[in-house]
Amino acid sequence: MILDGKATAAAIRAALRDSVTAFKSPSGRPPRLAVVLVGEDPASQVYVRNKEKACADAGIDTVTHRKSADIPQAELEAFIASLSADDSIDGILLQLPLPEGLDVQPCIDAISPEKDVDGLTAVNQGLTAMDMPGLRPCTPAGILALLDHYGIGVDGKKAVVLGRSILVGRPIALMLGARGRDATVTLCHSRTPDLAAVCREADILIAAIGRPRFVTADMVKPGAVVIDVGINRLPDGKLCGDVDYDNVVPFASAITPVPGGIGPMTISQLLVNTVEAWKKRQVK
Repeated sequence: MILDGKATAAAIRAALRDSVTAFKSPSGRPPRLAVVLVGEDPASQVYVRNKEKACADAGIDTVTHRKSADIPQAELEAFIASLSADDSIDGILLQLPLPEGLDVQPCIDAISPEKDVDGLTAVNQGLTAMDMPGLRPCTPAGILALLDHYGIGVDGKKAVVLGRSILVGRPIALMLGARGRDATVTLCHSRTPDLAAVCREADILIAAIGRPRFVTADMVKPGAVVIDVGINRLPDGKLCGDVDYDNVVPFASAITPVPGGIGPMTISQLLVNTVEAWKKRQVK
């Protein structure tokens, strides 16, 4: 079974659009997302355009602020803090990566936790770790939404996560093991011994390490669900994931393609978080 993130994300956007239309907002305005784009990174420019388009499709207003790559650290933090204080803004997205020389975490932590639609502030990461209500990181939330859409349960399953970043690896490990999900999770990294053997034990294998076609067929247990978070550009310009897709497909019971798998789901969860933040702020 190919897990179609593109089609699933489109269904989520449609449901969000209906939800935004039906919600009686006291302010009389739709959700509004502020995007901060620093520098001229071509990939970031594409990602922001895709997010703007998805927001429009879901009935969310976007305001994109473009800043020079040489903006001083203090000025960028102050600008983000001003968006946090702006009552007309419901969500703030700081497009990553930032240009060299800028410290990412202080900029992220200048975002108010209630507007942190990427779920990356220390507060929201802590709420994720404690399994308390809060805005969750978009890619892990997108993975779970895709599994739910296809009726793939994780209760009692053994999940193996490759990669321990705060963007994907650590939070998805916590979210899979949380009460109500109840998977047994192994979090792997570059120093995990006999990695292939650990991967072969997985009922659900999640690859998020940024190495093209790293997961080969001999690392996959027959019948496993394989989630490929990676997106890598090859020398010929083509995109591929962290999984050797063509050779792994025969062994997997379900698998995500690249592109068209987790990427669209990440954006859809950004929209879900924005609408959630908007609704909570409207009813205060």
